[in-house]
Amino acid sequence: MKWTTEAENELSRVPFFVRRHVRKRVEAEAAQFRASEVTPGHIDSCRKKFLGAMEQEVRGYQVEICFGTGSCPNRAVADGELAKELEEMLEGKAIRSLLEKRVRGPLKLHHEFRVSVSDCPNACSRPQIVDVGLIGAQRPGVTDEPCTRCLACVETCKEDAIELSDDGKPPRIDPDKCVWCGQCISVCPSRTLEKNASGYRLLIGGKLGRRPQLAQEIAGIYSKGEVLAAVEKCVDHYLEMNVRGERFGEILRRTGSEFLPEVSRDKTEQ
Repeated sequence: MKWTTEAENELSRVPFFVRRHVRKRVEAEAAQFRASEVTPGHIDSCRKKFLGAMEQEVRGYQVEICFGTGSCPNRAVADGELAKELEEMLEGKAIRSLLEKRVRGPLKLHHEFRVSVSDCPNACSRPQIVDVGLIGAQRPGVTDEPCTRCLACVETCKEDAIELSDDGKPPRIDPDKCVWCGQCISVCPSRTLEKNASGYRLLIGGKLGRRPQLAQEIAGIYSKGEVLAAVEKCVDHYLEMNVRGERFGEILRRTGSEFLPEVSRDKTEQ
């Protein structure tokens, strides 16, 4: 549905992590009035209805995905089922019921347990500031295939993480600069660079609010099955240790991440 410039400007003031949800709700509001375009009036009408019934909107959890899912050329992984399986798992945890018992006052959207899935290190869905963030990753490895020195990998790498020496040796990848985007793998014609591992990076405990903090990354690249198991352990720890509806990051300040023993070890060399 078409939006007026004024309406788009109003929408831009909405926090990014609920902006897509708000867009859908406002368009549904406009559709009820058989409007051909969305105006600021539709946003105001939707806002009044929403604020009056926010507690009914709280499910207890949110699963967010990046904007490019399904078509983005930057994707390091492409698993359209992960978000759905995460939703199913979270739905079974009855998080809202716990929040109703622990939160003093009405439930609000910021009380929800948030999981964010990004298919590549561009991280459009902001996995660094949610309870559990997942970032798609492909770690490149150097094979025995001779390098043609075409420089495609060097030119593609936005991090300047790849070096080619003049002595004919294979490419060298700087592990401190590489973000495991996999772009160099896709452009290497000689297969000198190939996928060494693929899956997801795991970040936990990020949040905004009065005491914002970036999520802590648990070193390694994890398979879909490992991700689902790790997220479930995070949710179980959140449910067990939650005192008053606080965010997962606040709980981790008290407890640390030792409840994740099977993923706390460094997996970067596996």
